[in-house]
Amino acid sequence: MIKIAQIDKNALYCYTLPCLQEDFIVKPVTNNSKKSTREVILHTIKRSPQATIEALAIAADVSPVTVRHHLNALQADGLIEVESVRRKVGRPYYVYTLSEQGQELFPQRYFSLTNRLLDELKNQLPNTTVNGIFAGVVRSMVDAHKNAFEGLNFEDRLNYVIELLADEGFLARWERTDDGYQIIEYSCPYISVGQKHNEICTFDKELMLMVLDVPIQQHSCMLHGDDCCHFSMAAETAVITKP
Repeated sequence: MIKIAQIDKNALYCYTLPCLQEDFIVKPVTNNSKKSTREVILHTIKRSPQATIEALAIAADVSPVTVRHHLNALQADGLIEVESVRRKVGRPYYVYTLSEQGQELFPQRYFSLTNRLLDELKNQLPNTTVNGIFAGVVRSMVDAHKNAFEGLNFEDRLNYVIELLADEGFLARWERTDDGYQIIEYSCPYISVGQKHNEICTFDKELMLMVLDVPIQQHSCMLHGDDCCHFSMAAETAVITKP
């Protein structure tokens, strides 16, 4: 016989479903009417790491077949991970946890912590030292990739710097213009921190300067209310060729 326990949603944090008795399934008392099945599944996995298909089906009030369909899609999107758990008796079962990418869907306190760390850093160190630390972060990143881009021509370097920016969370592209080249950024992962610590706003430009090794002019900045960050390079400076 299946027993269903109704408990308050806050109490669910104290339970790990696979550790419960096999005939006892916890169903949280929550209002899921405004959430899609996909969202309910993600929130349940967040609250109860290593959730089973059966537990997710009860939480979302759908069939296990429907849950499997959503789990397959979530796994394909890289948002969850699956692990097979063997029992002493019987067939193994599968448990699901959020991947690192899946964890990022939920609110984090990274910005708050980063702001506090930067506040303390600036309180204890001179401005020149703080700026040197920011520059050192970019320099160490570029040094780690130098062997991959230093033999490339200019447009290949542009492609490479766009990939580096994407790895850091920027959405950007480059274009050839009548006067040379331009890079346009449509999103910035540091904009929340940059509103208080504008030193971090130099990260992307310093990265471009070190990889492209040409003078760069900045014409707009999202931190100042513009729709994008716009950078340009004159054609006569873009003469890097393969050796």
